[in-house]
Amino acid sequence: MFFKAPGKPTKLKKAVYLLASIILGLLLSVILHALIEVNYIIWAIKHNYIMSFYGGCTLPPILQATILLAGLVGGYLLGLFWWDKVYVKRVWFRHLKRR
Repeated sequence: MFFKAPGKPTKLKKAVYLLASIILGLLLSVILHALIEVNYIIWAIKHNYIMSFYGGCTLPPILQATILLAGLVGGYLLGLFWWDKVYVKRVWFRHLKRR
């Protein structure tokens, strides 16, 4: 049908898979950063809090770096997890074979 068996795991496939998941983690961390910052600005305006800007961003640089690093590390770990499920253990393919 639409789903075929995953190919043999190669080093190039794994590198591309991990790179794609790291990029996904990075993009998700940017979205999280934006949501946190927007909510912080709304809270600060509501409470008449004076904000300081760090290069166009209201979040402190350590928090910005932490969110970015968490996205990169989380993407890498997510990629390792799903690489193992899809290519090593072949969970999805085994599930399809049982039907």
